[in-house]
Amino acid sequence: MMERNAELAAPRATARAWWGLALLVAPMLTLSSDLTALFFTVPTLVEDLGASATESLWIVHAYGFLIAGFLITMGRVADRVGARRLLLCGASAFAVLSVFAAFAWTPGVLVLVRALLGVAGATLMPSLFSLLREMFRDDDQRRFAIAIMFSSFTIGGAIGPLLGGALVEAFWWGAIFLINVPPMAVLVVLGMLVLPERRESRASRIDASSVALSITGMLAVVYGLQEIAAGAEGETASLPPGVSVLLVVAGMAMLALFVRRQRRLADPLFDLVLLKNRRVAASLLTLLLTGIGSVGVFFLFTQHLQWVGGFTPLVAGVLTLPYIAADILGALVAPALARRWRSSSIIVSGLLIVALGSVLTALAVVDGRIPLLVLAVSVIGLGHGAAMALVSDAIISSAPEHRVGSAAAAQEVGGELGSALGIAVGGTTGVLVFRASLDRMLPVETPADIAGALRASVHEAFDAVHGNAGDSAPLVETVRAATGNGLVAYALLAAVLVAASAGITASAFAARRVPAPVADSR
Repeated sequence: MMERNAELAAPRATARAWWGLALLVAPMLTLSSDLTALFFTVPTLVEDLGASATESLWIVHAYGFLIAGFLITMGRVADRVGARRLLLCGASAFAVLSVFAAFAWTPGVLVLVRALLGVAGATLMPSLFSLLREMFRDDDQRRFAIAIMFSSFTIGGAIGPLLGGALVEAFWWGAIFLINVPPMAVLVVLGMLVLPERRESRASRIDASSVALSITGMLAVVYGLQEIAAGAEGETASLPPGVSVLLVVAGMAMLALFVRRQRRLADPLFDLVLLKNRRVAASLLTLLLTGIGSVGVFFLFTQHLQWVGGFTPLVAGVLTLPYIAADILGALVAPALARRWRSSSIIVSGLLIVALGSVLTALAVVDGRIPLLVLAVSVIGLGHGAAMALVSDAIISSAPEHRVGSAAAAQEVGGELGSALGIAVGGTTGVLVFRASLDRMLPVETPADIAGALRASVHEAFDAVHGNAGDSAPLVETVRAATGNGLVAYALLAAVLVAASAGITASAFAARRVPAPVADSR
């Protein structure tokens, strides 16, 4: 039996595969850093281009919207034309468009180029993970490779704002786009030499109606959720609240039509058979629920540092680094732990650590000491990194060979929706609890105009108390306490959501305990 297992064991990766992995880190870093690089550079960019408030919002968010909208389509394209071909074409387009973005002469041009960068960026993620399945057949090595990819994405997102600010100080805002060109150029030149290719043996037509439904549905949902979150936080929203909700509902309806159409097609854009695999379905649901919980807590945490802690955006960014480091540590340690225990056990343990960290976050907010809060949120990062790296492997490794790109796209869609919902639901919950707390905590003698300003939003509340000419110290403490209550409530809600996803994962993976033809049945 052992000899048979040895014969059937997946081959170990070659040196070429590891060089290919090193090469794939470049687009992952570039993709994630480009999502966040504009955070500290928007004021300079807006001033130079003369952009309006609405234009500045679209400059920042058009990129992420189009990535989300095109993921499902690009996952199918990767399966059909080949992951390497799509990756190299997308990287070439990304490099060229980055040059155009750097020298954009009007806000409208920059918005358009950022949107096209999002389309190019959507080709990268499904292609990357599809190639990892091809390059690393051994379970342990594939898990480690996926952990490196996740860590690269986390690092890129963390350094993006800092790198963007530094480049604007040293050069001009266009430099944040030009830095994308060298890594993409290296990827295109060397990718032909070290990256393998795999595609369907049978070419098939891509259904245009399915493409339209998936793109418009995802765009409507993600855009509507962002507008809901922006309105809840008192930021500039380009749509009224009611319209934003209708947009989300319309997007969900289009996605429902998309699913219905896939059931009827002989060759669907997204094969729903993937979801019949309990392991894949549970992993995608875990991505969604964990994103709603952990991203929402992290979002409110960053706001808490600035509003309640009184830190500048830059210092608040530095205080998030322990979370980033813990997330990376968890992702890199998880594959090693999965060599000794079932990967499902590591996933469930990671999710329970996230739930524990969420409870500790609520307790730290009540305690009031920022160092304890930073530590508690870092516990969330540790569990999140460990669980998500192996959840991704479960999705990629469980998909049929000819649908890996689609599975990778579904994974990214789950992550995108989880993040968008986390920010929207977290922001909205925080504001609702904030207002309810003010209703209980505000002194009855508070003037009506001040009370109205305080209830408008968290941002406006702090502007109002700091601008109050009278004795505002009691009001400041009241507003801080009400803001903290919002984070406490959502952290506890996140703990419930993530604990539920741990139960779903444990149940789904336990159901797969059947005899397997290979030694490693994890």
